[in-house]
Amino acid sequence: MNNSRLFIGNLSYKTSEAQLEELFRTIGEVVSVRIITDKFTNRSKGFGFVEMATPELAAKAIEQLNGKMLDDRALTVKIATPPEQRDNRK
Repeated sequence: MNNSRLFIGNLSYKTSEAQLEELFRTIGEVVSVRIITDKFTNRSKGFGFVEMATPELAAKAIEQLNGKMLDDRALTVKIATPPEQRDNRK
């Protein structure tokens, strides 16, 4: 498991990847930023992922940015977990 990859939740639909990267760079080196979008409308789904350079920086980001306000929303910042296998048979 990659302990330097963070799940970022409760994002405003207007928050950009550049804004998110700028915020996390205040903690340290950012490897990647991705806001998840709807494949049909291309609108943000309100969450994304930030990968920090080290697990220590990721822990610091959680400590300092979880609950921090960005675009009038309190961010949820935690270690990302692998996606669950989906059963497409319904």
